[in-house]
Amino acid sequence: MEQRFLIQGGSCLAHTGKGDADWRNTDLALSGRQIAELDFDLRSAGSVFDAGGLLVLPAMIDIHGDAFERQIQPRPATTFSHAIALADTDRQLIANGITTAFHGVTFSWEGGLRGREAALALMAQLEQQRDTAHADHRIHLRFENHHLDGVQDALDWITDGKVDFFAFNEHLPSMLKKSAHPEKLASFAERARCDIPTFQARMAAMQARSDEVPTLVAQLAAACRAQGIAMASHDDYTASDRESYADLGVQISEFPRTQEALLAALAMGHHTVMGAPNVLLGGSHCGSIATIEAVRSGMCDILASDYYYPSLLQAPFILAHEGACSLADAWRLVSANPAAVLGLTDRGRIAVGARADLLLVEQLPAGAARLIATFAAGKLVYCAEPERLQMRSVAALKAVPA
Repeated sequence: MEQRFLIQGGSCLAHTGKGDADWRNTDLALSGRQIAELDFDLRSAGSVFDAGGLLVLPAMIDIHGDAFERQIQPRPATTFSHAIALADTDRQLIANGITTAFHGVTFSWEGGLRGREAALALMAQLEQQRDTAHADHRIHLRFENHHLDGVQDALDWITDGKVDFFAFNEHLPSMLKKSAHPEKLASFAERARCDIPTFQARMAAMQARSDEVPTLVAQLAAACRAQGIAMASHDDYTASDRESYADLGVQISEFPRTQEALLAALAMGHHTVMGAPNVLLGGSHCGSIATIEAVRSGMCDILASDYYYPSLLQAPFILAHEGACSLADAWRLVSANPAAVLGLTDRGRIAVGARADLLLVEQLPAGAARLIATFAAGKLVYCAEPERLQMRSVAALKAVPA
């Protein structure tokens, strides 16, 4: 029997049918996995959630998050079961309002946490827990361009439908530079689960094969185009970087590092992804562009949690409080916009027939927010104030199949 809910009394950021969303004081009916009606009285049946004083928002879609790595390897010398780590990650996601998560799985020549076995283990575990997870977990494959020995694996995963989003990463030059500092070199080796001489040998071997990289990149881009997989370039520095990727059909610039790269992406009509932690910190922790200023200037399309899941909920409220944009526009950066860019036509907005991924949020003073409840595919999967819920039908509150 389908679970039926009435979300009653909240201020709802509802889709207007013109591509925008606006605030409406309306009751919201859910039936099964979908939004059934706006302005509909379902008091005679189903369970009622009192949303009085709360905002009712589309749940968030995280286009890039790699905080799950800390659940697997919280310290360099420790590794925990993927089953435990990803179950905990699932709970973190829904408790922070993220119902669709694109996990940034770095596939690198480094090995260890970012090597082949780790990637395979994560993919296998996500598939195994698909029927019990609360969030919809997807793979954002972050391919290190110098990982020449990994190209066949990546091509196979793309062809087999295991990759939902693809990003080209080029971290070798910066890692070579940072490795001049002994403490940084040691941390790289620890993450790769090898000794320092072995890690240095891996870097040198990849650097020696740099001439092969352009061919590899073009091959992977062609495979993604054939499968209709959206692609991003990571950490663009120059207009030339963006142009070279654009020639391969890569239309998303993920965390552009300079104003030059950002403006180049905008001039081409491409999408830009920036970090939500940057908003909470008041600027980039690594000297890049300030996200709040990019949003204020209309130069950011999407926010990502990057390395800190709680940032995605808080960032839109800070942006609105600081006057960078309205809350409705800020919320598009974490819902409607990533949905559109990634081809997720069934979510990211509150509209009849859309997937019932919803958040009930208390707006606090000074640009803060508190999550009260998360609905994923029509099921209540997180609730901080159960006294708001009146159960009128027997239905278990259980995890959502993807």
